[in-house]
Amino acid sequence: MPASSTINKLTHIHNPYIPWWQKCRTMDHLKQLHSLFITTGLSQDLFSISKILHFCAISPFGDLGYSSLIFDRIETPNAFIWNTMIRGFSTSSQPEKSFIFFSKMRLNGVIPNKHSYPLLLKALSKSMGGNPNQIHAQAVKFGLDSDLFVQNASILAYANCGELGYARRVFDETCKSDLITWTAMIDGCVRNNRAREGLETFMEMRLRGVEIDKVTVVSVLCSVGMVGDVWFGRCIHGSYVECGRVGWDVYVGSALVDMYAKCGYCDDAKRVFDEMPYKNVVSWSALVSGYVQCSRFAEALLVFQDMLLEESQTNQRTLASILTACAQMGALDEGKWVHLYIDKNKLEMNSILGTALIDMYAKCGCIDEAFMVFHSLAQKDVYPWTAMINGLAMHGHSLRSLNLFSCMLENGVQPNAVTFIGVLCACTHGGLVDQGIMYFDCMSKVYGIEPNIEHYGCMIDLLGRAGHIQEALDLIKKMPMEPSAGVWGALVSACMIHKDFELGEHIGKHLIKLQPHHSGRYALLANIYSLSQKWEEAAHVRKLMKKKGVEKTPGCSWIELNGAVHEFIASDKSHIQFKDMYLILDLVTTQLRAVGYVPDIAPLFLEMDTG
Repeated sequence: MPASSTINKLTHIHNPYIPWWQKCRTMDHLKQLHSLFITTGLSQDLFSISKILHFCAISPFGDLGYSSLIFDRIETPNAFIWNTMIRGFSTSSQPEKSFIFFSKMRLNGVIPNKHSYPLLLKALSKSMGGNPNQIHAQAVKFGLDSDLFVQNASILAYANCGELGYARRVFDETCKSDLITWTAMIDGCVRNNRAREGLETFMEMRLRGVEIDKVTVVSVLCSVGMVGDVWFGRCIHGSYVECGRVGWDVYVGSALVDMYAKCGYCDDAKRVFDEMPYKNVVSWSALVSGYVQCSRFAEALLVFQDMLLEESQTNQRTLASILTACAQMGALDEGKWVHLYIDKNKLEMNSILGTALIDMYAKCGCIDEAFMVFHSLAQKDVYPWTAMINGLAMHGHSLRSLNLFSCMLENGVQPNAVTFIGVLCACTHGGLVDQGIMYFDCMSKVYGIEPNIEHYGCMIDLLGRAGHIQEALDLIKKMPMEPSAGVWGALVSACMIHKDFELGEHIGKHLIKLQPHHSGRYALLANIYSLSQKWEEAAHVRKLMKKKGVEKTPGCSWIELNGAVHEFIASDKSHIQFKDMYLILDLVTTQLRAVGYVPDIAPLFLEMDTG
């Protein structure tokens, strides 16, 4: 920057070049204008130089380094100048510098105003560190805590750092809450997984007669999706969007798609998606993720293909969802293509993508490729470690899985609840009963993680497979929560393996009472009767299913061939080559019988899906 004396004139000089400032689109243009200010003596005018500073610090085309050079030549910057620098750094990659400028501002005797503290709170949220209490306390000290602008920023800051109680306290103390206040509180509830509270806040907002806007609608729809209340979502859709009370844009449309998908109504999500005049990556990602959440994996892949044909950008969320679909379908070729797409487009291999790739390769049977991805990650948080531990356990590599868990701890990564599911599964597959009991006990004692229903299910499976039926039953009786059908089902399976038909029959009847419309529960009991050769009882179970209108869900599987995924359902004839497939099946059966194969037809119900 050209040398000049410090700027200390506070009077406003008429500057005919100010309109040129509004036309600046690059730093080169700005520097030319700044040079013009200097040569004409206008750089001594604080108002004129503040315009230059504003562009450098806040414009997306600006340069914070250049703004700092300009700032250093201002002898007596006022609050507006200080706030400009604080604001610029609050949205930058160095938000902590906002606090440095604020400290200098106070040391220079400049009193902060109602704009200073919201900017600091924004910087605090961006830096993801610290607590808003100190900043809020200073606002109170200067009598600015009653300013609505400061209150709204405080609510957002407290909510962003997980202090929803403090956010609620500020909200309740707000005398003249406006639309932004209410929306900030609803959004805070969403961010802290208190969606039901967010909906209650919205209802209170409507009772107070506060009009809502698009931002409010998006936050409310997020809450609806989290609680799965599709009726509430339809009310919002009809009352505010379809009737035109709020504008219909890509953000509202994407929120509707996401809401319907999370509530399990993917067809409604697709209808809204098709009606959207413009779609962005968020819209596409919401639909792809929705299909995956609803286990409609093939449709998720088709939507992803359409997304690429539309030349829409993808993001980590979209690709992670597609990798999940590939993992569930065993679509290895598609999964590998996504991996190549990530590399080709030089997308950041963050924890989300890395974890999804590890999971995909592991579930597609490529544990070595999963390990290669795992080792290639520059930084590993708990999620890729957990995915790799689970993958090894899934493949029966129990000791390798447990060794990796030890390595994870040595690297200072703390396990979470899902990590221990993988660890306990590894013990189950390896028959490592003592180690499993040890890990289960240390969850709460060492890591402060209270076992949930899935952990108990793993332990019942571990003990049951090893033949410790009574110990498994005793553990169920000690559970702090009501045993789920899955827990009882694990014990029934153990009873079948170890031929404890009496206990298995007792639990099987209990399962039917728990889930009277679940076909798999009838299948379990029928299988027990068949294995114990109680044919009449087995037949009675089938009659009971028919009487109650319970139908067995057809088995479904996928196979990948030449890059295409084919879906098959039991007794299905929808595939274009079904006649050829059934012909081959008959030939194979004939050849098996010719070499002496005799099918075991005793367990009549074993073909039923036990769910």
